[in-house]
Amino acid sequence: MGEVVTVRVTPATVLRRMVEIYSPTGAEDELADYVVRVARQLGLAAHRDEAGNAVAVAGDAGPTVMMLGHLDTVPGRLPVCEREGVLYGRGAVDAKGALAAMLWAAAGSLRAGTHRVAVVGAVGEEGDSPGARHLLTGPRPDAVIVGEPSGYDTVVVGYKGILRLRLEVTRPPVHSSRPDAKAIEVAADFWQDARAWLSARHPTGSAFHRAIPTLVGLHGDARRATLRLSCRTPPGFDVEAALGWLRERAAGDRLTVVERMPAVRSSRADPVASALAGAIRDRVRPPATRLKLGTCDMNVVAPAWSVPIAAYGPGDARLDHTEEERIDLAEFTASIGVLADAAGRVARAVAHDRAGGPW
Repeated sequence: MGEVVTVRVTPATVLRRMVEIYSPTGAEDELADYVVRVARQLGLAAHRDEAGNAVAVAGDAGPTVMMLGHLDTVPGRLPVCEREGVLYGRGAVDAKGALAAMLWAAAGSLRAGTHRVAVVGAVGEEGDSPGARHLLTGPRPDAVIVGEPSGYDTVVVGYKGILRLRLEVTRPPVHSSRPDAKAIEVAADFWQDARAWLSARHPTGSAFHRAIPTLVGLHGDARRATLRLSCRTPPGFDVEAALGWLRERAAGDRLTVVERMPAVRSSRADPVASALAGAIRDRVRPPATRLKLGTCDMNVVAPAWSVPIAAYGPGDARLDHTEEERIDLAEFTASIGVLADAAGRVARAVAHDRAGGPW
């Protein structure tokens, strides 16, 4: 008989396998099943929910701290390899590193016995977030740590909102020598006016506090044209007023709202942000706090749940969606301890609050 070889399951080997499994939005099943299997190996109760999310739970009593990551990546395969302690591959940063770290942090919490940790690998975060939206139909956790790349020494307390639109223009066919407005010209004029109006809503301050419209696509001809635009919106942006103006400007042309999510922001004093900062300070070095210009599932769950929330995860967010995605495995390992420590701190804060004390 041949020798039986047992492969040791470690955070790094699991993360590498997660990165090797190609999981663009809409094709997360293989990765979700793998996450469930690993979670069970680690002693967690795990399953797939109705939306296809991978859910793993540690503990059965005390406050519930949800660690919300996501399974999907943007499209585009990348070679997976490890060199000098750095793992390369699609999703290493955004955001399989955070999800893998959360699994191990949850497993560590089993020994505490004072709180529950629910790890969710959500589907569709790079799309319209069906996985996170499904969670809103279930029980509300007591606090949420969102798994997004912040850097292992940094806490993210805010994300900008987004408004995505599509304009479809049709005009009677005319010869190019005629002065009549052509469909693609109408669409181009709409973009110029929309950019000026949207930019003027919040024109000053840091990039996080400004409205930043972007032309995503424009194609067509004299008869038909389609324009796609997005606007990264700051806190306080009046979406209804913007849509009212844009629809009036579009007149009889078809304007469709593709996506809308509000900006979200916690404070440094938020219990989750404070817990993460304390864990980073004790385990790594003095923490930093950031506001990010993109959006994530925090934009979906924070307004609905109104619980303490912040984002944290290993990896350099500047590598998101690039061909250079990579994660330092030492930083990934350090983030596991930060997450486990922070979950315990948050749970204690929740329990103290329930007992009538201040946060």
